[in-house]
Amino acid sequence: MTTAGAVHGEGGAGERGGVRTALAGLTTRGRSFLAAGVAAAVCAYVLGQSDLLRVGLLLAVLPLVCATVLYRTRHRVAGSRGLSPGRVPAGSEARVHLRMENVSRMPTGLLMLQDRVPYVLGPRPRFLLDRVEAGGRREVSYRVRSDLRGRYPLGPLQLRLSDPFGMCELTRSFSAHDTLTVVPRVEPLPPVRLSGEAKGYGDGRQRSLALAGEDDVIPRGYRHGDDLRRVHWRSTARHGELMVRREEQPQRARCTVLLDTRAVAYAGAGPDSAFEWAVSGVASVLVHMLERGFSVRLLTDTGASVPGEGADGFAGASQESADAAGLMMDTLAVVDHSDEAGLSRAYDVLRGGNEGLLVAFLGDLDEDEAEVLARMRRRSGGALAFVLDSESWLREPAGVPGPPAVSGEGMRMLREAGWTALGVPRGAPLGELWRQADRERSGLAAAGGGEGP
Repeated sequence: MTTAGAVHGEGGAGERGGVRTALAGLTTRGRSFLAAGVAAAVCAYVLGQSDLLRVGLLLAVLPLVCATVLYRTRHRVAGSRGLSPGRVPAGSEARVHLRMENVSRMPTGLLMLQDRVPYVLGPRPRFLLDRVEAGGRREVSYRVRSDLRGRYPLGPLQLRLSDPFGMCELTRSFSAHDTLTVVPRVEPLPPVRLSGEAKGYGDGRQRSLALAGEDDVIPRGYRHGDDLRRVHWRSTARHGELMVRREEQPQRARCTVLLDTRAVAYAGAGPDSAFEWAVSGVASVLVHMLERGFSVRLLTDTGASVPGEGADGFAGASQESADAAGLMMDTLAVVDHSDEAGLSRAYDVLRGGNEGLLVAFLGDLDEDEAEVLARMRRRSGGALAFVLDSESWLREPAGVPGPPAVSGEGMRMLREAGWTALGVPRGAPLGELWRQADRERSGLAAAGGGEGP
């Protein structure tokens, strides 16, 4: 990602404002010379010393001349900023590259670059550039890092111009901005097979063949490179153009990932809070399911989804899966607590049909929310819940895994409804919980409980 712009000196318009701007740019050295020159001129007048008067005039005129020349000199400097990369996980670093080019016919004096960045990303970077010759360029870079998700503006880039004597400095600003997106951390998950999920092209493919026989052909227009043996002549005669048999389209396995963002369900804040763990867990599951070929859908308790998401979610195992993951990561980068009191709006979105595998990351639950989740279970092929007791996260020391958390009526209702419900202690790795969910499902199946969630 790169932005560019140019700044140049001003002159010829607004003389009174120009004089004020030039005098305001005088440095400590320039003000000292001006004050010394005025003082020497006054003393020379009082004492009648003409030589001292000439010295005073020289001292007073020098900073004024430097300010006027600097203000009226048309320094034309082009600048650009590049981010590498423009989207980073929380806790990772990105590098910002600044490039300055003197596009005028005159060399510049001493330049100071200053880029404006939010305090979350680190201290404000400053660079000193020595004289840049006509047509010359300089490149500098700095690093930014944030432990908090979000979208952070970078810029505008400020350029401070100075005369060779250091008497005056003027500041110019570029208008271009960039945005650094800090997305949640993604933890690799083991390839376990949870109940209710069919491999992207496995069982879904068999269901597709069962629903549509071989004679149910939907032709499409001929494209360059299609095999001529697939030409459907009956449709070609009907449409007046070459039509070919559409390739077999297997039904894709689906997965919906629900994120509970209710403010009343979480306590605490910061990168080590329960809510941030839940957001990171959602990101990990979304990426994992996309890589396995699922049609993935992101849903929150408000009923909102990702802009650009299709009716069945984003398709995985395709060329667009990386873009889909990027869109969902951008959404999770800015997700925040909601004012919702319950999960009914999410249920209204889900109740339209079978959602395949349902994976939920939940905060504190009461019986009303547990009842809504029990109804959600009936609309899914399998259901897995990670329930976070935010109060226990506040009690446990940071970085120390606590005992198994979350018990009570809400968890009992979830399990009785068919959920594989796991309490999440502080510091628990999601990969281990993912394996534990598979073991619990396998244990229920071995005990004769049918196909568990």
